[in-house]
Amino acid sequence: MKGKKYWIYGIGILLIIIGILFITTYNRLVGKEENVNRTWSEVQNNYQRRIDLIPNLVNVVKGLSDFEQSTLEEIAAARAKASGATLNNTSATLQNIETIQNTQNELATATNKLIIAIEKYPTLKGTTAYLGLQRQLEGTERRIKTERVRFNEAVADYNIAFRSFPSNVFAKLLGFSSKEGFEAVAGADKAVLIEFKQ
Repeated sequence: MKGKKYWIYGIGILLIIIGILFITTYNRLVGKEENVNRTWSEVQNNYQRRIDLIPNLVNVVKGLSDFEQSTLEEIAAARAKASGATLNNTSATLQNIETIQNTQNELATATNKLIIAIEKYPTLKGTTAYLGLQRQLEGTERRIKTERVRFNEAVADYNIAFRSFPSNVFAKLLGFSSKEGFEAVAGADKAVLIEFKQ
């Protein structure tokens, strides 16, 4: 009789330990997943800031009658595509990361072409409006790089927790899966940045 009682106590204690592990693993993974989502939102916010600054740069050169119209059309198309991708791909899945990265690279390439074209107009380059936009865009590019690094760090932190034992057992039971960061995207280390010639 006493032996049976000890078995029941032992099973009860084991179930309590498993329950505690289950709850703490769930809460820890939720917190890390929320951190991934938060840092992804910051990446998107900075991409949106870049998108929002581009029309101001275009407006600086619109008044020039001999400015290359095809460059302005290319940047408008790239901006519209990047804006749509940012609005429609809000979760940090590998496909969304690739889509947003590709459209942002197109936008940065088109913007760099615009900046190169502006080089032909030294008086325009010296205007207060252009210099102010240059500072804002340079700051935005730094923020994008910083937030991409933070996002990758959050993804790595989450994946370590997800893959560690015994978390990995409970994570799969709870429906969690590993996350992808920018390093998983081919060529992401060569992301196109908007660069001003000094």
